[in-house]
Amino acid sequence: MAEAYDALVVGAGPNGLTAAALLGRAGLRVRVIEANAELGGGVRTRELTLPGFRHDLCSAVHTMGCLSPAFELLELERHGLEWIYPPASLAHPLEEGQAVCLELSIEETAAQLGVDQRAYRDLVRPFARSPQKLFADVLAPLGWPRQPWTMARLGWLGLRSARSLAFGRFRGEAARALFAGCAGHGVQPLERTLTAAFGLTFLLAGHARSWPVARGGSSAIADALVQVCLAHGVEFVCEEPVTSLAQLPRARAVLFDLAPRQLAEIAQGALPARYSKQLRAYRMGPGCFKLDWALDGPIPWRNAAVARASTVHVGGSFDELASAETAVWRGEHPERPFVLVTQQSLFDATRAPAGKHTGYAYCHVPAGSTLDQTAAIESQIERYAPGFRERILSRHRLFPADLEAHNRSHLGGAYTGGVADLWQLFTRPAVRLDPYSTPNPQLFLCSHSTPPGGGVHGMCGFYAARSVLRRRFGKRLSLADGAAS
Repeated sequence: MAEAYDALVVGAGPNGLTAAALLGRAGLRVRVIEANAELGGGVRTRELTLPGFRHDLCSAVHTMGCLSPAFELLELERHGLEWIYPPASLAHPLEEGQAVCLELSIEETAAQLGVDQRAYRDLVRPFARSPQKLFADVLAPLGWPRQPWTMARLGWLGLRSARSLAFGRFRGEAARALFAGCAGHGVQPLERTLTAAFGLTFLLAGHARSWPVARGGSSAIADALVQVCLAHGVEFVCEEPVTSLAQLPRARAVLFDLAPRQLAEIAQGALPARYSKQLRAYRMGPGCFKLDWALDGPIPWRNAAVARASTVHVGGSFDELASAETAVWRGEHPERPFVLVTQQSLFDATRAPAGKHTGYAYCHVPAGSTLDQTAAIESQIERYAPGFRERILSRHRLFPADLEAHNRSHLGGAYTGGVADLWQLFTRPAVRLDPYSTPNPQLFLCSHSTPPGGGVHGMCGFYAARSVLRRRFGKRLSLADGAAS
């Protein structure tokens, strides 16, 4: 009996939608099945506080989205997506009103770092010659890179811990703190091997393009992906949670934009026991507690330059930030957490009524935490923006369980797709030459629990679609020519 579809995609996050769009472009009949009423997973926008205040539900600033070869291939900007680039990517406030900003210009960033100006330039300049090729390599699974020597240098430096690199290269607190905040995106203790890679990657991204927001909200990314899908005949079904393969119509390939453990539960009996055991053992890591605010004005940062950046790292010195991240891994809630803050309304007037503003912040917490971190987050912001609380008109809280409810792959509130340590970064989700395939030739994984990991970039979906086309349909998909043949 003929299959009803060429491919099914279970889960409509950015990776699932990217995979569906690419498979549709290749001439396949594709259906996307989503558990929620809305498409988009972690890239949705809602009025969470007051009418007229539009808040990003999960992801807000898209560091890798604007550098994604997959998004460029799908020409999302022709389908309504507009990136808004702030003057600076990030700001890291320090004590006594000081702050350091990650500027697009290496020279302008280095000029803020005092005794570390030359050290900073020497660290980042070798990677800045061809940023498009660099990030095509960074956002890819293991393989022969486009720039082998540059990637070898990045790998050699990145294998170190963030602490080792920061204290080995820099003498001043400003440079060390700037690096710590970038490395903190890896959601690991900064003494761990490979955390330097996260610090370098986020610094280099800021020198390639300023970290942008999407006009109208992060949902604009999902909307553009859906438009590409529809243009190629992809079908959508919402509010249909998948708990068993028996629910699915017949298809030659099924791609899951879900966490590895969820695939193991859905595919019981269809995967070898050893592989299923690896999926269930996959480590997701800490979760997040998130706040959104409707504000009567912009956050009153003591240093006005902070407001130029799309992202603010509120964590103090390297040692303070590192201490907070280590505490989370011990299952604790630090009194002074590392807080990531953004005010999209400073750059996008569609986010709030005239004269008003939105605010967004989160901190890392133990997976599944139920402790309200509102006071801790707001106290951290008050340290560097006295009078902040006086501008709050309304607030909305999201606990780890809420984040998981909004996006099923965020198990325990973990938004990174899983721990990206030295072992799991290169074996996600299991030890396999093609990490997107499974021992069952019909089943594939396309979530951010596959390489290259967390972030809104669609590259997990791209490489999963490439695997499906090659293995099941004898077709080729390439970033070089944008064609499946």
